[in-house]
Formats: sequence, structure tokens, C-alpha cells
Amino acid sequence: MVNVTLYTRENCHLCDETKADLESLQEIYPHQLVEIDIDSDIALSEKYGDSIPVVEVGPYVIHAPISSKDLAMTIGAAIDRQEQLEKVGDDLYRKRAQRSQKMSGGDKFALWFSGKYMLVFSLILLFYIGVPVLAPTLMKVGATMPATILYKMYSPLCHQFGFRSFFVFGEQPYYPLTESGVAGEGTDLIDFETASGIPNLADPTSPTRWDARRYVGDEKVGYKMALCERDMAIYGAMLLFALIFWATGYRIKPLHWSIWLIIGVGFIGLDGFSQLISQFEIPILSELLPYRESTPFLRTFTGFLFGFTTAWFGFPYIEESMKETRQIYIKKSAVIQAQK
Repeated sequence: MVNVTLYTRENCHLCDETKADLESLQEIYPHQLVEIDIDSDIALSEKYGDSIPVVEVGPYVIHAPISSKDLAMTIGAAIDRQEQLEKVGDDLYRKRAQRSQKMSGGDKFALWFSGKYMLVFSLILLFYIGVPVLAPTLMKVGATMPATILYKMYSPLCHQFGFRSFFVFGEQPYYPLTESGVAGEGTDLIDFETASGIPNLADPTSPTRWDARRYVGDEKVGYKMALCERDMAIYGAMLLFALIFWATGYRIKPLHWSIWLIIGVGFIGLDGFSQLISQFEIPILSELLPYRESTPFLRTFTGFLFGFTTAWFGFPYIEESMKETRQIYIKKSAVIQAQK
């Protein structure tokens, strides 16, 4: 028996008429009616909108307005097709028919994940930027051992230089190097060298930089987060976009790749690479690119731009894929329920 899927919604008189026509054809063209409310999923609502009723029978689709004659011809064609495939003994058709009879564990997970993926992503991002804040909090309350474990967990993921990290529970939110121009003599901020007592940090090849990486802070200075300023901004911005995307019903269109490349990648690349290259003082470039140390503002700003635009570029495309997955498994689940 063929399955006839009717996409409908409440208070749709055309849908009721189509359903009545299908019931009148049941004796001549036996079929299993499956009704799916398009308002049960935003993807279905966006896809069909005011075009309902829509009827699917195998590979055939009929859009409103739908007459009884249209239904008869379509169901009849689907029945003939099914009988022909069964007669030929097509292995692919047989396997598909068998898989359509039950929801496997993988099917159930795919349906669940396609509807909850943004919640999963948001929780992962929240966890990823939450633990780096937990580490200094544990240091503050004297739980040194678990805090040290958290710092070590994140050490392969970030340079963790104290002079490029945020601090909490201290006198300042950050302690930049003197070379950044925002800390040290003549400014209102204490530079990292003074706060930590670690010298010779301007040279990127200096062994004291390892001390700056291991430096966590103290009761007066505060304790650094386990991720640097730029990384915290990147993943925080991605989480922010995820929440905005969810709040707007996943209706935000993807950012054009050129805008992502210019604003997202361009600014962070310009800030990061110009800093890196200038500090190695390459003779050919030294005059064009004098030594510079980026500031906490620039690291945070460019990191935010990269994280936000990357999420804006990627999440809507993920949603497009998830929409298709949801539609497939919502229909499959409805068919199986109708057969019970």
C-alpha cells in the first residue's frame, strides 16, 4: 500500500477538502494517509507556508489547488510504480522499503539533533569559555590543584601568555606589555613586567616568555583566565550569535563569504600577523613594519569580529542542512506512527 502524505495545518478548509477527497478515493486507490502539521516545525512552515495543502505520493508532489482527479491520477501512478518495482525485484527499492518501516537509533538521534543542534553548540561554547573563567575562580578560593588541572587542559589550545590574557579578582582586568603603549610609565595601568616581576618579555625568542605563560597571578594582581583575550572574544562572539540566531527563529541569512573574509579574517589577520612579523624584526621588513605589540582592545575587537562573522557565515548553512534532515525524519516518523 502506498503512503500519501498530506501537509496541513489547523483551520485550513482546503486541507479538509483534500482529506475528504482522499477518503473518498480510499476504496478505489487503497493508500495509507499520513498527516503532517507544518506548524510543528519551522522548516516545514517556511517551506510550505501558504501553499498548503501539499500532497506527496512517492516521488510525486501536488500543490494546491488540488482536485479529486489530480489525486486519483497521482495515487494511481504511484501504485503502478510500486507494483512495477516489486515485480522487477529492485534490491535498492526493497532495502529502502525495509528501512522505512522503523526508526532506528541513528534515525531518532538524527531527528533529535537536527532540532536541538543549536542548543548543543551553545552549551559546548558556554562550557568552552566558562572553564577558563572557572580556573581563576578556583584559584581565588584556594582550590589550587583543580585550577592547575584546568590551566593545563587548555594549554595546548592557547599560548596563555599572561600579558595577553584577562585577569579577574585583581587590581586590573589586564596587564599588557609596556611595548603596547597602554601600560607602564605615563599611563594609568601597571604593565605586566612590573606586576609579575618577569623581565625581557618583548623579545619573542626570550626564554622568560615561558615564565609568562606559566604565570597565573596572585592575590593582588588577580588570576588570569585559561584562554587569552582574543580566544575569549572569538568564542564569546560565536556564542552570542548562536543565541541571536536561535532567538530569531534561525531566519538570519548566511553572511556573504567576501564580507567574512574581509571583516572576519582580514582584521584579525592584520592585527595578529603584523604583530608576529614585526617582533621578529626581519631586516627587510623592519622599516616598513616597526615593532608593535597589540593592545587588549584590538585583540578583543578583532577576535569578536572573527568569531561573530564566522558564526554568521557558518550557522545558517548548518541550519539549511538540518532543515532537510528534520523534514526527512519528521515524515518518516509520521509514516511509521500512521502504520501502527
